[in-house]
Amino acid sequence: MSSVAERTQPTGARPAGRRSPASIVQSLVIAIGFVMLVGGFGVLAVQYRPYKIPTGSMSPTLESGDTVLAHTADGKSTGRGDIVVFQDPDWGNVTLVKRVVALGGDTVSGDREGRISVNGRQVNEPYLEKASVLATAFSVTVPEGRLFVLGDFRGNSLDSRSHLDVAFGSVPASGVKARVEAVIQPLSRARLEGRTAAFDELGAPSAHQAGVLMPATWTSVGGAALIVLASAAGWTVSLSRKLRGRRKA
Repeated sequence: MSSVAERTQPTGARPAGRRSPASIVQSLVIAIGFVMLVGGFGVLAVQYRPYKIPTGSMSPTLESGDTVLAHTADGKSTGRGDIVVFQDPDWGNVTLVKRVVALGGDTVSGDREGRISVNGRQVNEPYLEKASVLATAFSVTVPEGRLFVLGDFRGNSLDSRSHLDVAFGSVPASGVKARVEAVIQPLSRARLEGRTAAFDELGAPSAHQAGVLMPATWTSVGGAALIVLASAAGWTVSLSRKLRGRRKA
């Protein structure tokens, strides 16, 4: 007869080292949440850059001191109505933020009241500063491969109208670095902000390509939520088991 007493396992007990189905599901949900969190954040980190607005030329849409989040882009994916971050050597090669109002081949004109027309059709721009007034009327045809850009505060913006002697005031599409999609600072002004639909009435197709700001943000937030909920559920189940065990004892 063996000198060592055999240990019997209680009926229904789980073998040592084997995880419960609930634990496996919890780990899987946390792993999915982690992938969503990191993936969404990674997309934002790669495709978006923050920029600080240096002047009030885009007021009231963007105020001086605002920090915006802009999707890296080039002129090929830029359409009328987009707010773009760009550089142009003829404009001092500094980083500027303006709204695209006309593309290569468009004829754009403006009057002293701040109203503009593109290809003979007047554009209703409800976002403009009410005190906005153009210094002089103008009418130009934008060269191919270039963009005509204006500030939303037409009465106080050094934009395409100030450079009409160079390429009819246009800037190279290749100079576009990004498209503004949101204001992130100050928090009191945080919101989505970017392309306007005001130019859609022109009927011509736009080169605008929507970014992934909201899908990536919600993916990241959803991943964080899954991690928190799964962790909380696991902690609740574990605590419940401990309490039941103490009662039985």
